[in-house]
Amino acid sequence: QVQLVESGGGLVQAGGSLRLSCAASGRTLSRYSMGWFRQAPGKEREFVAAITWSATRSYYADSVKGRFTISRDNAKNTVYLEMISLKPEDTAIYYCAVDRTELTIYGSGYYYTQDNYDDWGQGTQVTVSS
Repeated sequence: QVQLVESGGGLVQAGGSLRLSCAASGRTLSRYSMGWFRQAPGKEREFVAAITWSATRSYYADSVKGRFTISRDNAKNTVYLEMISLKPEDTAIYYCAVDRTELTIYGSGYYYTQDNYDDWGQGTQVTVSS
């Protein structure tokens, strides 16, 4: 079983930026697609971004397109989420997750679906003040 540890969250003013990291241990991630999700207070957890195992495709929620960028460094077994132009509505706990199946090549809908991920980190808090 893989252990995921998110970091890089914090308090930032609207318009600011943050870079989240998700470091994995216990499994090499290079054969697995990865996702970022978030949960705001009083709301359900939602999809944010995903990157395929090959890093050839990435997917984003409409609410973050053009502002967030997901990337991965397989040598470091780490996935990143670069966030710019942050808005108060981006305030949430951010979680990374690992695809339950290796080497998947599916349409975007697969990566939006939380049930397709079977290992999750503890999350990192992002708070954007207005």
